[in-house]
Amino acid sequence: MKKVLIGGIGNVLLGDDGVGPYMARLLEARYEFDEGVEVADLGTPALDLIDQLSGKDGVILIDSISIDVETNGTDVVPGTVVLYRKADIMRLRPSVRMDPHSPALVDALLSAELFGVAPRDLLLVGIQAESFEPSCSLSKAVTASLDGVIAEVLRELDRWGVEYRLREHPAELDLWWAAEQTLESSVAP
Repeated sequence: MKKVLIGGIGNVLLGDDGVGPYMARLLEARYEFDEGVEVADLGTPALDLIDQLSGKDGVILIDSISIDVETNGTDVVPGTVVLYRKADIMRLRPSVRMDPHSPALVDALLSAELFGVAPRDLLLVGIQAESFEPSCSLSKAVTASLDGVIAEVLRELDRWGVEYRLREHPAELDLWWAAEQTLESSVAP
């Protein structure tokens, strides 16, 4: 049995930065996963992220990103989904920020590699944010991208041979921070 972590990263009080925790709750509400799969809201981790990564065969992290024209050479539209594999993240080194949490992610991954406990496979599903202003709601652009995020997560699980299924009766979406935020879409595997 593979040990897999699907982790949502972000601060739910800063607008689109809360997309990771939102997605973790949405995936838990809609899907059942193999016994070895853990779905978690990781909040805003620091080097404690090493503990979450350790001993996993695969890790999928979902987080907001902020790519601007100065670093990318082109403007990225809010809601755009960008995939970063483990090798991409390792190339960035701690001084480069892909998102508000990348220093912790890069440092934790480098440390896990050094200690020999890093996951074999890692995918960061990044969603270009529109706003990091104080708010408990996701922007319309980021909300519109959520089906694409789910599709990428499920595609990666398929690639790893990890089984999942839609819940016959989806659970209530437990969003203590944003009771007014709902999502009416679903993605079939």
